[in-house]
Amino acid sequence: MGESFPKSDRVDVMLLLEGTFPYVSGGVSSWVNQIIRGFPQYRFGAIFLGSRREDYGEMKYELPANLVHFETYYLHEVHDRPGLTPQEGNRAAFEVIKRLHAWFIKPDPSLLDNAFKDINFYLDPSSGVDYGQFLHSRLSWEHITALYQERCSDPSFGDYFWTVRNMHTPIWVLAEIARSLIPAQVYHTVSTGYAGFLGALLHHHTGRPLILSEHGIYTKERRIDIFNSDWIKDNRNALQKDPTEISYYRDLWIRFFETLGNFCYGAAGTVVSLYDGARQRQIDDGALPEHTRVIPNGIDVARFARLREAAPDAPAPVLTLLGRIVPIKDIKTFIRAIRIIANHLPEVEGWIIGPDSEDPEYAAECRALAASLAVDDRVRFMGFRNPLEVLPGTGVLVLSSISEGLPLVLLEAFAAGIPVVATDVGSCRQLIMGLGKEDEAIGPAGGVVGINNPQALADEALRLLADPVLWQRARQAAISRVERYYSHDSMFESYRELYSEGMN
Repeated sequence: MGESFPKSDRVDVMLLLEGTFPYVSGGVSSWVNQIIRGFPQYRFGAIFLGSRREDYGEMKYELPANLVHFETYYLHEVHDRPGLTPQEGNRAAFEVIKRLHAWFIKPDPSLLDNAFKDINFYLDPSSGVDYGQFLHSRLSWEHITALYQERCSDPSFGDYFWTVRNMHTPIWVLAEIARSLIPAQVYHTVSTGYAGFLGALLHHHTGRPLILSEHGIYTKERRIDIFNSDWIKDNRNALQKDPTEISYYRDLWIRFFETLGNFCYGAAGTVVSLYDGARQRQIDDGALPEHTRVIPNGIDVARFARLREAAPDAPAPVLTLLGRIVPIKDIKTFIRAIRIIANHLPEVEGWIIGPDSEDPEYAAECRALAASLAVDDRVRFMGFRNPLEVLPGTGVLVLSSISEGLPLVLLEAFAAGIPVVATDVGSCRQLIMGLGKEDEAIGPAGGVVGINNPQALADEALRLLADPVLWQRARQAAISRVERYYSHDSMFESYRELYSEGMN
């Protein structure tokens, strides 16, 4: 924790941020920055939860003046651990732990309150259980070995043991944060996961309200990450594997994050989504329908509208992708689409605007792909840039993601008068084609394609680039839609109501 961070003794709103503002650029971080600055009358605090300190560089955003308290925690670093002291362990407390794990295996929403009581008991030092018992007691060892024998289908006990330890360790860190954090009138988490679980602990410790705003469905995105990860082992041999089943450890991590999500949904008085499809997914994942509501993202339209003045009559042959260079953004499909387009439009350029530090290996693969397809002179990796700098030179904005919420970058392109081609994920179809008769009557602001389909992405982009009349119609539809439905004024008013209700 840096000593130069602002500190206070209490705040109005405490933001709980996992892997986002102020150390990671992107849509969610921009939204957090926008929210804090949009309410100068409130004193904000923020907790940043990261993986390891070395995974993050310098801050990407200047802290707003009304962010008066800030703390950072890294959940997967080697923390100070209790000394190795042989001990029996608290038998009564471990009975609670067994009951909790049974609930984790088969969550029952009707028993969520009981599960909260159990986990608060488990994490409370006065219960007789502490981190030292979890790490070193005989009862803890017996509990882990029993779970392995009963449930684990992977032959490696060593991997099971360390997986359980690695899962539980951040929970103890979060419990300590919840016990020591300064008071707040309202807690606001922008995801479930670790930040959402911390919000649930804080709500139950203090009785103060918790707001959850999900930009993408956290458990869905973690599931994608877990399926694509290579650090999760599968030690079964060819005869032991069932091709219809995922590996035990992948399934264990998925269930773990789903359980954290259940705790957050159960504690949040208001569960916000960006569009109705996400709201339905939240309900399917355990959120109470009466606690859910939709608040679309909004932007400062006027800030981008001035870019329209320099717009040419015909589109520039430049496709721009604004996003982090990570697998969930599917940068490789964008690069393959550029290869297809270059066969018909040799002067085309593909600009990739976003940091490559989050997943350097994937970024290297993307560069290698561009070289192998002989478009490394056409695809430009330009790093993090202000959208105001790159949008004027853009003909079509492209999103090739396999998961999105309601992307701010798409609204920013609309406000600047730039058509969009995006995959059919999150709210992208709603934004581009309209929602309801009145919105649909505005017309399409670009094109929508399936995921992982470079040919379709190329075809839609070429259709717009090759027809100035069609491009102008899409441009006007984009401007009309963002001005009518997605200004930041309506979003601020909705959150003003939520904060006011929570504080009162």
